[in-house]
Amino acid sequence: MLEDKLLVLKCRRGSKDAMCRIYEKYKDYLLTVAKGLLSEQATAEDVVHDVFLRFAGSAKQFELKGSLKGYLATCAANLARDRIRARKQRGENPDPANLITAGSDNPEQHVIEREELTRLRQCISQLPYSQREAITLHLQGGMKFRQIAECGIFDKQKSGP
Repeated sequence: MLEDKLLVLKCRRGSKDAMCRIYEKYKDYLLTVAKGLLSEQATAEDVVHDVFLRFAGSAKQFELKGSLKGYLATCAANLARDRIRARKQRGENPDPANLITAGSDNPEQHVIEREELTRLRQCISQLPYSQREAITLHLQGGMKFRQIAECGIFDKQKSGP
C-alpha cells in the first residue's frame, strides 16, 4: 500500500517508470478479473489496456484514497460492465471460439474441464450481474467482500445491464 502511494505520487509528477511499475504490478491481476467477468480473452485484454490508458491520462490529478489495487479492479469491472451492456445493445453474443477454457495436455481431461467450465458459466450467468461481479472479484481478483462493498459496486448495480 505504501509502495502504491509512492508510485501514484511519482505518476502525478510524470514518472513513466512509476506508471510502468504499476502496470507490471497489476496487469495480470486485472486480466484475471476482466476474464472472469467477460469470458473472452481479447475483450478482457482490451479492458485492461483501457484501464491503464485512462489511469495514465488522469494520473496528474489522481488522488489515491484507498487501495490502488481495488481502484483499478473497480475500473476494470466498470469497463467490463460497459462492454457487456454495449454487446447486449448490439444483440451480440460472445464468440465461442474466444471463450476462455482451462488448458490440459490430456484431451479427455480437456473435454471434462471444458464441460465443467461451461456448466459453471451457465450457473453463474443466471445470477444478477452485481452478484457475478462480486463473486469474480472475490474468487479471481482476491478481493475481500468488504473491499468490494467499499468500492460501491452494489450501489452502481441497481440499474445494471
